[in-house]
Amino acid sequence: MLRAAGVGVGDEVIVPAFGNVEVAEAATQVGASAVFADIDPMTYCLDAGAVEAAVTPRSTAVVVVHRFGRSADMARLREVGQRHGLLVLELGESEAPFDEIAQRRERAAYLDGRLSGVCTPDGGDGHTYQQYVVRVPGNGRPDRDAFARAIRAKGVECRVPVKTPVHRLPGFRRDVHLPETERAADETLALPVDASLTKREMQRIVSACNALGGLLQPAF
Repeated sequence: MLRAAGVGVGDEVIVPAFGNVEVAEAATQVGASAVFADIDPMTYCLDAGAVEAAVTPRSTAVVVVHRFGRSADMARLREVGQRHGLLVLELGESEAPFDEIAQRRERAAYLDGRLSGVCTPDGGDGHTYQQYVVRVPGNGRPDRDAFARAIRAKGVECRVPVKTPVHRLPGFRRDVHLPETERAADETLALPVDASLTKREMQRIVSACNALGGLLQPAF
């Protein structure tokens, strides 16, 4: 993708650190440098202001990754690209059938209305809930991980979507300040929202999570 676009040695490609390492690796594979920008805390996608702040004379491209069923603010990101002469590339998620998306949204609405003690996702326009990502409030990773262990013990499957931001991985370590990225990596947890979930399973998720609400700081 980048090579076909003419990106190469000496160029800089602005990418998110919240997500898969493959995006940063794609930049290095063509001889370019990966430059990390922070995310929008609502969408978990690149923040346009952070991208603009990361632009240097060597910047040639931005790779935008849509996350968890939410889309990045492409209008603002394209404006930044036009101002600075950057190629703006998008990486989307696999499309699900409409019926499946509708059922996910139904289950997400059920969780939104009943969960307490966690910050539920901001639905926004067109959220397809590829993952239902909540935030566990508290003082960082130990709180989120303890919460995850506790609800797994009650039979609720959950996963940490991004365990370590890319700018903290060997080979990509950068002395860069990405507060929203690091906060999201410490606090986020993906709960089940599959179309196959039964009402009883949904109730189990709510019961397990809400039973821990009193042990955590308020969500807001």
